[in-house]
Amino acid sequence: MFILRAFFYLFLVAGVAQLISLEGYQQLVAADYNEHSLTEHLQDLMSFLSCMLFLYAARSNEKLNIASTLLAALMAMMFVRESDSLLDTYVFDGAWQTVVGVIFMSVLLFLWGRFSAIYVSLKAYSEQPSFGTFLAGFITILAFSRLMGRGSFWQAVMGDSYMRVVKNIVEEGIETLGYTLILISAIELALACRRYNKVKKHA
Repeated sequence: MFILRAFFYLFLVAGVAQLISLEGYQQLVAADYNEHSLTEHLQDLMSFLSCMLFLYAARSNEKLNIASTLLAALMAMMFVRESDSLLDTYVFDGAWQTVVGVIFMSVLLFLWGRFSAIYVSLKAYSEQPSFGTFLAGFITILAFSRLMGRGSFWQAVMGDSYMRVVKNIVEEGIETLGYTLILISAIELALACRRYNKVKKHA
């Protein structure tokens, strides 16, 4: 089983890389990797799937309920943020901030009266093998992709030949890799909760 998982994750990462490059091969010089690109849609899909898997883990394991709920809420907010242009176009300008605010307030209500259990649940999650993968993906999205996508860096390297699309490809590509790592961590956590429930059921 672990060999199948290894191959699945290998092909998942390779497939994501291929889909990112496919956009360039198809659109050639017209590719700009903007908010309506295939790469952005991949980020939307993976953040949504991660959110659903974390919710499954929250329902499946009482010990990880709070931690998994917080992770699900975080991924929901990131999904909304990635979909900001659609919300601004079809709902109203600044709609994504309102939705994120509602999610944040819902989390506070969920945690109300349970603050003493937050640390215990987060500590339990930190002991899961998937914790490191999630952290790597999260830092890749919030920090590494931003640092590698600095316009000043690419302007310094490329000089008069600077092309914004190159910066966009690198930044969005790395960000998509981060979402892929988080999705892998969510899958691993869901599988761990499933195994735990099986053992508990037959104990």
